[in-house]
Amino acid sequence: MKTLYIKIKELLQVRESGISKISGSDMETLPTIKNAFLLIEDDTIIDYGKMENAPIEKADKTLDVAGKMILPSWCDSHTHLVYAGNREQEFVDRINGLSYEEIANKGGGILNSAKTLQETSEADLFEQSSKRLEQIIRLGTGAVEIKSGYGLTTEAELKMLKVIRRLKKKYPIAIKSTFLGAHAVPLEFKKNKDEYIAKIINEILPEVARLNLADYIDVFCEKGYFSVGEMEAILFASKKFGLIPKVHVNQFNAIGGIPAAVRHEALSVDHLEVMDKEDFKSLKNTDTMPVGLPLCSFFLGIPYTPARELMDNGLPFALATDYNPGSSPSGNMNLVVSTACIKMKITPEEAINAATINGAYAMGISQTHGSITKGKKANFIITKEIPSYGYLPYDFGNNNIERVILNGKAI
Repeated sequence: MKTLYIKIKELLQVRESGISKISGSDMETLPTIKNAFLLIEDDTIIDYGKMENAPIEKADKTLDVAGKMILPSWCDSHTHLVYAGNREQEFVDRINGLSYEEIANKGGGILNSAKTLQETSEADLFEQSSKRLEQIIRLGTGAVEIKSGYGLTTEAELKMLKVIRRLKKKYPIAIKSTFLGAHAVPLEFKKNKDEYIAKIINEILPEVARLNLADYIDVFCEKGYFSVGEMEAILFASKKFGLIPKVHVNQFNAIGGIPAAVRHEALSVDHLEVMDKEDFKSLKNTDTMPVGLPLCSFFLGIPYTPARELMDNGLPFALATDYNPGSSPSGNMNLVVSTACIKMKITPEEAINAATINGAYAMGISQTHGSITKGKKANFIITKEIPSYGYLPYDFGNNNIERVILNGKAI
């Protein structure tokens, strides 16, 4: 069935096919068409343009969206959406002066979430995660990456990845799955981290691959977690299973994780709150996407990814939520875009590019998602009546989405 949207106040992120990511000064440009039409057939975009050229006669159904804007659905390339329970007590602990590292050292943080998840049934975990997924869909997210990493045992890691697979089957949103067994070292391996790394490489990773449960692999490369050498050992082992790296690096310290990730042809390097000259240099002329997670910085009170410096160095940049119970308990990409503009001092054009086409690239789906392009999936947001697209980040905390269309159907 062909559906025609007419009188669109402004159609955003209109791109020709073949453009997979936007870099450097090009991120300042957001191609749009004012007073536009958009034609979709079933789940695919087939035409768009100025309203005077609208193919009225070709449509089976015509929808008037006068005064409203249409833009691609958000592409959230970094989440931990599948988790059990919450960590509100640690939120209070931080208010009372404890740091993220101090909370982790006393058994909180990732290990706290792992204990709760290990005690939660797969059915319960699926129900909790479904509610979060439905919420982010309503907030305009049309593609999402979800990591494991709160299991830290073979059984629990597989449980998380199986829940992600069930979510893929049930919901129309595009989902990519990432194996993050190297998220933290379990308490029982604290005195023998090498034994846990061997368990990841020799036991969990082969089973994840055998069951075809992951698209990507991740490691938390950071002081107190996994060293550069340990990350490289895990990434090297994952290559024979065809898992592409998407890694946590430079959240609190610059320890060489970015150059190492680039050597392993990582699709993305995520966090980047702390960067040195070598990090910027290593990313140039590569296929690796830098990803910033501003809600994590906001929630923890740590520095923000230097987005402006990344783009001034000619690099691309993507935005994601880092949705997780400990450091970013929100999957709201609208708030991500607003926070990036307010705290990272990037423009609405740059933020929308980072949250759509570059976000799609960072999860390997830019051929089908992230822009209004003929042949791509009909995944888009219809706004309420707003004065300009700059109003979206300006009016932070408020919902300016009227409808979300995924695979051509209203959600």
